[in-house]
Amino acid sequence: MHDVFARLDAFGERYRLERGLIPDDDWIDCSRLLDPGSPELTRVLEAERHASGQVSDHATALTVIAVYAGRVTTAALLAWALEGVLLDMRPSNVAIRLSEHHGFEAVGLREPSAVEGPVETLVAWVLQEHLLPLADALRSRTRAGLRQLHGGIAYGCAAAFCSASLRGGDVHLLEAAYHRFMAAAGGGLDRLGTVVRLREGEREGLFYLRDTCCLYYTSAEKTLCASCCLDTRQDRIAAYRTVLSGPSS
Repeated sequence: MHDVFARLDAFGERYRLERGLIPDDDWIDCSRLLDPGSPELTRVLEAERHASGQVSDHATALTVIAVYAGRVTTAALLAWALEGVLLDMRPSNVAIRLSEHHGFEAVGLREPSAVEGPVETLVAWVLQEHLLPLADALRSRTRAGLRQLHGGIAYGCAAAFCSASLRGGDVHLLEAAYHRFMAAAGGGLDRLGTVVRLREGEREGLFYLRDTCCLYYTSAEKTLCASCCLDTRQDRIAAYRTVLSGPSS
């Protein structure tokens, strides 16, 4: 089990999971975020709105779901793709610590474990019991569009595979794992964006093209995400090719 977490750490901060959590260390129980009226969800929304300078509640919610899906649960997807094991990412076992900046400072597991199981269990723990109910809570709280919220989930799940492909992961394995996960996920998530496989010289990687928008361009940053559907497909692919032709991350 420890080798799984060490390998995840080697892929960078996106996949790092803290263990042995100290109860009074300002951790937020992720199960509380599924209640649209909870003070914990209020804290998360207010922290992101302050950090990114978002202009509306629904835009803040869309930013939160994209960042959350692209950080909090990604380790479970990569552990399954690389090692064929399941990390318990059900919300009652996961906690987050807020950051003064856009995103989250840390993600932790209350009871770290790695067990064998089918992809359907991964889908149940990550999507059906965690990310999709969070989207419902954000929808209820802010009236953000459910399709856009699900688009943020689809983006975040894809990021687990795409980011690892640029950090030494086996591109063929990660691409196949992404499609297996999406096929098992169902619910139309695979229709909210596309993963493309690109090569420049000796480097190859996976990149995501979103078909929904998280409205991050309305924040104080006033920039489009690299995957944003407001840019043309051709422009996004050209930008991604520049990433491949630049220095390795």
